[in-house]
This record gives sequence, structure tokens and C-alpha cells, in this order.
Amino acid sequence: MTAAAQREEIETADAPDKSEPQRMLNETELLRLIPIGRATLYRMMREGKFPRGTFVSANRRLWIASEIARWQREVDAYVPNRRRGKGRGRRVSPGPI
Repeated sequence: MTAAAQREEIETADAPDKSEPQRMLNETELLRLIPIGRATLYRMMREGKFPRGTFVSANRRLWIASEIARWQREVDAYVPNRRRGKGRGRRVSPGPI
């Protein structure tokens, strides 16, 4: 079985029933669940690295809990080339002077 087929199988198995109401999180609940700041949340959404959420009114955005759980599983996956942060590559000690 290919990796794409396995991923599709997992997504269909985890897909919630569309006829049932799903838990939705507001910004405060989301930030309590995900240990990032508000500015980081909106930057990640702008860059496409985090689910965008849904506006239920003009000034009210909510996120579906199952989408956040899927994002958490993807982030938790091992990526061998992932760096520790912006500009935080391997430090090189200065040689003898």
C-alpha cells in the first residue's frame, strides 16, 4: 500500500460524521489548547500552516476540533530535516585564534 493510500485511509477513518454536530473552539479555548501566542496563530494561518477556522458572524471565528486534532497529528509526525526555529541551525564553535 502506498503512503498516499494509507494517508487517505486514515483520513476517511478519522473523518467525523457530517450529520452530527462537531465541537468548535473559540480563540481563547484554542490558545489554551495549543501552546502558541495569538500573533503566531494568525501568522501560521496566513502562511497556510494552521487551519484557518470559520467565521460564524462578522467578528467571530471558530475552529472545528477535529481539524485541530488532525493538525496536531501532522505536527507530531517525525520530520528529519525540521529545524528548531528561525535561525537556530547547528552552532559552529569558533576555531583557535
